[in-house]
Amino acid sequence: MILSHQLFLVVACFVQACFSLMTPSDFERINGMLAPEAYSSTSVPFPAWLAQLANRTDWPAAKPPFIQTPGLDINSGIPSNPLHSLRLDQDMACFSQCSFDCNNCLGPNDIAACPQLLQTFDDGPTAATPALLDYLRQKRQLTSFFIIGTQVLSFPDTLRAERRAGHFIGSHTWTHPYLPSLSNQDIAAELQWTTWVINVTAGVVPRYFRPPYGGLDDRVRAIAERMGLTPIVWAHDTNDWQMVGGTRTENQTLADVQSWINASSTGIMLEHDQAPITVNTGMKIRDMVGAQMYVAPACKSLTAPWYN
Repeated sequence: MILSHQLFLVVACFVQACFSLMTPSDFERINGMLAPEAYSSTSVPFPAWLAQLANRTDWPAAKPPFIQTPGLDINSGIPSNPLHSLRLDQDMACFSQCSFDCNNCLGPNDIAACPQLLQTFDDGPTAATPALLDYLRQKRQLTSFFIIGTQVLSFPDTLRAERRAGHFIGSHTWTHPYLPSLSNQDIAAELQWTTWVINVTAGVVPRYFRPPYGGLDDRVRAIAERMGLTPIVWAHDTNDWQMVGGTRTENQTLADVQSWINASSTGIMLEHDQAPITVNTGMKIRDMVGAQMYVAPACKSLTAPWYN
C-alpha cells in the first residue's frame, strides 16, 4: 500500500462517504448549481505530512520521484516481465504475457465489461471539462473521470467540482506514460503521486486506475495491486482524441458508437475530456446511449467501494 498506517490515519479524515448508484434526488442533494468561479484554477497545497514523507516541499513538475513508504515492496514477488515500448513493430516482448494493449488480455480483476454502454473520460481535468460537468448536471448524470496528476495542478477546482457533483474519480498516472516501458520504481511513482494529489485536492484516496494507452501487463498489475489499485480499461475505444488533430471526424466517432449500440449495447467506452471537440462529441454520445446507470467500478459490483 502507498500509505503507512499512520499516514492513512492522517488522510482518512478527508475521505467522504462512497457512492454506488445514486437517484436523481441524491444527485440534486449533493450537486446544486455550480457558479463559474467554482472552476477557477487555484494552487494545490503541499501538506506537511507529505513534505515529511517525501522530503520535499513541492509537487513534481514532470517525472515524479519514487518515495519509499513503510511496508511497500515493489520488487519481491513482482513478475519480471521485460520492459517494452509502445512501438510494437519494433518490440514484440509484450505478446509473451497477459498484456491488454498487445492482445486484449484481461487479468482476473481488470474491469472492461459493463451491462450497458458506459462512458468514461480520460486525461482531465482540463479547460474543457467544466462544459461537460454543466451538461451532466443538467442531465442529472454521473460519469467516470480518470485523472492525470499534473493536470490537477493546473485545474484543481475542476477536480473539486467533479467530486462535489458526485462523479467517480480514478487515477490515470502523474504524467501519462506508457507504464510497461518503465521500471518498477517509476511505475510506483506515477501511481503514488497521483493518489496523493487527488487526496489532497478532492479528499478521496482512489481505489482504481486506468493505464495510459492501455499499457497493462502482469508486472504493472502486481505493482498497482500492492498500492491498492485495481485496473479499469475498456471494451470500446472511440479514438476521439484523434479528432483533436484532425485525423478523425466526429461522424466517424459517432458511427462507431452507433455500431456498438446495434451490436450489443454493453461495455465500457474510452473517451476524453481533453478538448472542446471531444467534450462536445461526448455530449452527443450520451444522448445516443441514454441515461447511464453505472459508474465504472459498479460495472463489476454495485457494492464495490469507489475509494480506499
